[in-house]
Amino acid sequence: MEQENNLEEIHPEEIERNQEPPAKEPARQYYFMEKCRRAVKKEEQRLGRRMTFHTETFGCQMNARDSEKLAGILEAAGLEASDSEQADFVIYNTCTVRENANNRVYGRLGYLHSLKKKNPAMRIALCGCMMQEPGVVEKLKKSYRFVNLIFGTHNLYRFAELLARSLETDGMVVEVWEGTDQIVEDLPAQRKYPFKSGVNIMFGCNNFCSYCIVPYVRGREKSREPQDILQEIKRLAMDGVVEVMLLGQNVNSYGKTLAHPMTFAQLLQEVEKIDGIRRIRFMTSHPKDLSDELIDVMCASKKICRHLHLPLQSGSSRILKAMNRHYSQTQYLELVEKIRGSMPDLALTTDLIVGFPGETEEDFQETLRVVKTVGFDSAYTFIYSRRTGTPAASMEGQVEASVVKDRFDRLLKTVQELSAAKAGRLTGSIQTVLVESVNDQDPALVTGKLDNHATVHLPGAKELVGRLVQVRLEECRGFYYYGTIADDALQT
Repeated sequence: MEQENNLEEIHPEEIERNQEPPAKEPARQYYFMEKCRRAVKKEEQRLGRRMTFHTETFGCQMNARDSEKLAGILEAAGLEASDSEQADFVIYNTCTVRENANNRVYGRLGYLHSLKKKNPAMRIALCGCMMQEPGVVEKLKKSYRFVNLIFGTHNLYRFAELLARSLETDGMVVEVWEGTDQIVEDLPAQRKYPFKSGVNIMFGCNNFCSYCIVPYVRGREKSREPQDILQEIKRLAMDGVVEVMLLGQNVNSYGKTLAHPMTFAQLLQEVEKIDGIRRIRFMTSHPKDLSDELIDVMCASKKICRHLHLPLQSGSSRILKAMNRHYSQTQYLELVEKIRGSMPDLALTTDLIVGFPGETEEDFQETLRVVKTVGFDSAYTFIYSRRTGTPAASMEGQVEASVVKDRFDRLLKTVQELSAAKAGRLTGSIQTVLVESVNDQDPALVTGKLDNHATVHLPGAKELVGRLVQVRLEECRGFYYYGTIADDALQT
């Protein structure tokens, strides 16, 4: 993993333990990192070995980026990363978009409890969206007293301070805020890949889709200042990053909360100017406010990847209204037509929900019709999950599980058939691939991504990882390509 340390002017080793912690962030957190490091070193001397940590991420790309920050702080605190949950410090960064995500966490906690019985010094932490859900913390306090540290999405940047408190007590430390306007990003991060990185550009959501709990656990929209985002990306580029993914619950809303508003399209244009960055991705776009300006910027760009994730959720205008999505079937199809008219080569992916309250067979057929009309390159299909606290949870017409499963199976079959039909359209062409790893199944192969997010396997060694390579796509094998390096293939 690649370590980021964004505040070169702060030297934790110079912070005296007995001094009062700084009031200003993020200097305050660096103070507590040093305090943690000293506590960890003392415990290691007692144990006679290095202390380890393990992070487990549930949920979206924003959670994955948050987990990189958690790992960076833990490493700055003196702990060593481990792939095993049999570590001295285990932290789960949770998701609560669907109920099964919560159940997975509770199930894993039972396993961690058994490990902690064998290693009483083990510490367990929980953070993320699930902690912001009403009732969760009380349940943890009552039934999972062995958990040492609990905090939410709004105070994640205070992890070093909370960790220091936790290391000083055997009890449970809990700090969950209802919300905050503060954004603190200049903290260490342990990137999974040295050549690509996520970059948070905004937090929260104002859309209040009737099925979604995210606005309640992530809070209202807050955009980062563009100069802070650009400075972070420049540092990443200097550190060898060639691909960035700009992250937000709805990136199309970027800039609306700034004192000097900037559109998302304008931000993309500024990111494109940064030397060293070769690919720009973003996630996620809401159809209701994807602008003509953004389409024009994407079309003209040499760096923005030819991939757009545009969640449909349902093809029925009636259901879309009940979902509070603010667009109709016709408006979505018109938007797709506009996008494809400008960028015929763009890969379009989507999210689909089956079994929303009140969904009839006719509504479901409308979803199938839109899926067939658009011809998505791939789709993430979900069964509606009833989330307490959302308007949809109390709606009449909750669909029977057997009916939902039948519709889900039919939708998945349709999506897979259409995706398979489109999958091989680049066969025989030469395309640029960012090599991301040595292949898991065959060490003689490496695996990478096209800019449309399709996967490519090709012969090669680990020296290619992180490089942009020209590859001839020889064969499409289902949902991935097999290729070979073209002549004069290395670009970076």
